[in-house]
Order: sequence, then structure tokens, then C-alpha cells
Amino acid sequence: MEPQRTKIKELLKSDSFGSKVTVKGWVRTHRGSKQVHFIAVNDGSIIHNVQVVADSDLFDEETLQHITTGSSIRVTGTLVESMGKGQRMEIQAQEIELYGTADTETYPLQKKGHSLEFLREIAHLRPRTNTFGAILRLRHAMAYAMHTFFNEKGFYYLHTPIITGSDCEGAGQMFRVTTLDLNNLPRKDNGAIDYTEDFFGTETNLTVSGQLEGELGALALSEIYTFGPTFRAENSNTPRHLAEFWMVEPEMAFYDLSDTMNLAEEFIKFLITYALEHCRDELEFLNKMYDKELIVRLQSVIAADFERLSYTQAIDILKESGRAFEFPVGWGHDLQAEHERFLVEEHFKRPVILIDYPQEIKPFYMKRNDDGKTVRAMDVLFPKIGEIIGGSQREESYEKLTDRIAAMEIPAKDIWWYLETRKFGTVPHSGFGLGFERLMVFVSGMSNIRDVIPFPRTPGNASF
Repeated sequence: MEPQRTKIKELLKSDSFGSKVTVKGWVRTHRGSKQVHFIAVNDGSIIHNVQVVADSDLFDEETLQHITTGSSIRVTGTLVESMGKGQRMEIQAQEIELYGTADTETYPLQKKGHSLEFLREIAHLRPRTNTFGAILRLRHAMAYAMHTFFNEKGFYYLHTPIITGSDCEGAGQMFRVTTLDLNNLPRKDNGAIDYTEDFFGTETNLTVSGQLEGELGALALSEIYTFGPTFRAENSNTPRHLAEFWMVEPEMAFYDLSDTMNLAEEFIKFLITYALEHCRDELEFLNKMYDKELIVRLQSVIAADFERLSYTQAIDILKESGRAFEFPVGWGHDLQAEHERFLVEEHFKRPVILIDYPQEIKPFYMKRNDDGKTVRAMDVLFPKIGEIIGGSQREESYEKLTDRIAAMEIPAKDIWWYLETRKFGTVPHSGFGLGFERLMVFVSGMSNIRDVIPFPRTPGNASF
């Protein structure tokens, strides 16, 4: 029977010098002489490796030759204090079992620097690098912290559908779901595709948001959140866009816009505090390798009260800045990332929550203000990112909501169920959405959103 394995994360906390231990993992480096070999092993549980010292006399030369970068091994030996620089302990190997070899000529992750662009081409192997090991552990921690935050607040986790017949955002940038034979599509007399013969009997798509269904849950359970993949068929080849990404979307009955702003600020500060407390090794590595200001920036966000102002005030600030922006600044135009980052990074030097946007640039479900021109929208803007959270108070009036969807030419028959919630016990309610990958870009200091999700989906790329 094999000895029980100890994960390297736990081993590095240990003081059981002289005890027998077993580790299993992948070889990061191997250097040796006729007398002794030094093998760095990592098992993904922590960014740090453990050094294995193998006496050449105890192991046959052929086995040692096959222990190359990328190979996988089991090591059993004695845990001892290390005389080497940069490590507190090492394992004096007594047994080494080689699980799998990695040919040095073809294994692409040899001990040298690799560009992030190259690593995207080998997404099946990039989790084995220090960078992506750190990001994936950080991603897990952020998901865990998100569930922890909402659970402690009494929210319920609602699973909303991925296949849907409604377009929450009204933008039409949706991926179609069908089982129809694309080479022999059924047609109506007028030539239109007959979706009654499709799997669901109607036209369906991948969801762009769980919000509408989330509202249904909130109007029964009071406070819910969704967390799942969402999809946008938007042909944007930028460092900020993905075609498949994850969204956190809380919906709260009896919350107004002010309540929602308070929740959003508390939520995001909780997540960043959790990262600083539980992912220090990963953050210090990313701070050193990619963004020298990362930890300082994370600490500054926690320390600051978010600035709150209206869209109209923001437009005035941008106009008076004297800055020549690439995109035009004017009331009624949506703000671009350059405008958002100017407000956060240069003008206020802290995160900003903008409210009361023109209704023309926001979706149909947002509650209109008394001025008849603006809606109770809320966007949280962050340094280096721009918008990280978007939300609003929802329109609870049946009459006002039906008027709005008619004005926007949205078919009421497609969302009759959503409208009915305003007929049967409607209440004031609000919610927001946090793009999980946008959060990950901020927390990790990475500059491209494709590097904070395991397998990015972008225009022209669905590899792995």
C-alpha cells in the first residue's frame, strides 16, 4: 500500500522534521551532479515548490534521467531542515516513483519565460505555470468568498436557466440554440424559419443574464443571487471582452437604489479583503511579476469610501477637464472606459458609483426618475477597469413597464411572465451584476481578460 500523500501546501506549514512524508506532483526543475540531484516539485496546492534531494547512489541513473521538467512523480522521504537559500525545508528522498514522463524536446513549458500570448495557445497546459496556478487558485477563492458573503447575509443561491427565450439586455447579441438541420431548415409559407419544429418549439438562445429570472426569485424569497456563465455574441476582439463569461447577479426585494449601492460597495470590499487575507502568496507573486502596484491598489480600494455622483455631474466634470478624449463627451452618450478611468484614476482617485443615467442608453427594466429623462441606474467604476458592476432599481409599475417595452418595441408575448410579477404583489426591488472576470482582472493585476478564465471564448476561438 502506498504511503499517504501530504499536499505541499500543508507540508510547508509543518515542523515535523525527521518524519517520513510522501508528496506527489509535477517536476518544475531538476539539476544534478554525480553525487546529488535537486528536484523542485509542485502539486498545484500552493505557488511554492518543495525541494527533493536525491542521493545519486540510492537511485538508478535511468530513473533520474527521466525526471525532467513536466514529468510527474511520487516521492517518499524524510522531511529535514534545509541549508539552501530560500527554503525552510526539503525532502531527503528514499523512494521515487515516476508516474509520467515529459519529453524535453516537445514539452513546451521548459524553464524559461513564456509570453501570455503563447500560453493562450497551450491553454491545456498553462494551468501548470506559476502564473496560471496563482490565477486559478485566486479565482476559486473569489468564488468561495462570493458565496460566503451572500450566505452570511441570508441570500439564497438561485440557479437561473442558461437556455432562454428572452433577451434580457435587448441588444440582440445572442447565440442561437437549435437542433434543426441547418442544411434543411423547415420553413413557413412566408419563407421564415419554422421554429415550432425545433427542440423547444420556439426560438431559443444562450442567456446574456440571469437577471429577469433572478427577479422572479427575489419576488418570493426576498434576496437571491445567481452565479453562472453568460454569453454575448459580440464581435469584440479587445482585452476587456469575452463571448462566454461568468456573472454574479444579486436581486433584492424592498431595496431602493441607495440600498443597492451600499450592498455593492460592501460586497466588493469583502471580496478584496478576502483575497488579501487568504491569497497573499498569489498576490505577492502577481505583484512582483505583472503589476508592481497591485497590492497597494487593492488596499486603497478597501480604505476608500466610494465617490457617488450622478451621470450629469460626471459629464460636466469630463467636459471641464480639458482632456481630448478619443470618444465624444456629451449628455446622452454612454461613457467609455477612458471616461470612466479618468473619473476614477485622475479626478477622484477612488472608486466611483455613477447613478441616474439617460434612459435611452439603459435597458427597459430600469425605474424611471421623476424627471422623465433618467433612470435609477448604478454603475461602479474601478481603476484600470472602468465599469465593474452595473445595476439599478427595477421598474415595479406594470403600466410604466408595459409603456417602456412598447416604446422599445420589445414583444410583450416573450416576457409575459415577467410582466405578470408587476400585476401580482409587485414591490420596489433592485439588483446588480458583477462581471466575475472583470473582478478577476482587477484582483490579479492581469491586463487581458483572456488570462483570468481557464479557457477563453472569443471571436474565432473556441479551442480546448
